[in-house]
Amino acid sequence: MRLYLLAALLLANLSTAFAAEAPAPAAPLPVWETTLPDFSQVEYNQAVERLIADFESRTDRRMVPGEKGKVGLKIYADSGPGMATPMPLVRAVINALERRGFAKENIFLVGLNQLRLRMTGYLPSMASAESAFPGHPIFVLESGRYFDPVWFYDSPLPQRFDPIFVENQTKGVEADTSKDQDRKSFLATPLFLEADFWINLPVYTDHPTLGINGSLVNATLWNASNTARFFRSPANAPAAVAEMSAIPELRQTWAFTLVSLQHYQYIGGPFFNSLYSVSEPKLWLSRDPVMLDAMMLERINRWRKLSGFNPVSEEIRTLEFAQLLGVGVDDPKQAKIIEVPE
Repeated sequence: MRLYLLAALLLANLSTAFAAEAPAPAAPLPVWETTLPDFSQVEYNQAVERLIADFESRTDRRMVPGEKGKVGLKIYADSGPGMATPMPLVRAVINALERRGFAKENIFLVGLNQLRLRMTGYLPSMASAESAFPGHPIFVLESGRYFDPVWFYDSPLPQRFDPIFVENQTKGVEADTSKDQDRKSFLATPLFLEADFWINLPVYTDHPTLGINGSLVNATLWNASNTARFFRSPANAPAAVAEMSAIPELRQTWAFTLVSLQHYQYIGGPFFNSLYSVSEPKLWLSRDPVMLDAMMLERINRWRKLSGFNPVSEEIRTLEFAQLLGVGVDDPKQAKIIEVPE
């Protein structure tokens, strides 16, 4: 069984046929949107419940315990304080899941870096030792304890999207002469092996290599080991994000992405800079991470233009590559917005 799963995983990385056989969706998946009167816990609780309830009603998919009885929340804290997943959003999602039957101890949080998780309040401070989420396990991926040797992404230089583009972008970059192990990025298995489903809770910033740091990246590069290797050239990271997001097992358990626009950053990211951050009283929910990233990229470019900066380079083709693999639709003009009133 494990060999079969490994074969399915490698198919997402190594088979040219997979790209041809995974067409983009015939129509964009909807994006649910609701307004937050303010960013208090009460308003977050009500807004998140509205979105999830409407999602369940329209898709006939209930967010209730299944065979494993567990659910994972992939949070983002790697830009540090000021640009982490809002805690009221996480608490609101937890409250909604507990109302649907999940036990406290079976709702776990997944983050990447221990220091950043501690700096943003997700892990207890060394002084108080008090947890912001008592009773909920918090898995720190960089501890190395949550990777399985069977589940890895191995593609030192993805070229099946546009070989000429890749060749031009990697001129002058030294060949990777490291051991085979250094070419592997091990995937964090709790989200897709230990949970009935998982929910992606990203924060949006621009990114010099990826174009946009948001839904796709939080679910892929910030959910695996040894991902620094993809930043050796502008071509590596976008292709890796697309290919990892297309892994069948990851997608099957990925319930949806839920993002708050309480804060996002349009230049200088992923490092937090309050001078270039924006706040909107909105929540978005969708099963299409590409569309969410495309909608936010449009916003980021609008703010960059208003502030006298160039838009994100069109040569960064993360979203285009993800669309080619059938992960979603990268044209925000095709967005199907479902407005959920207060």
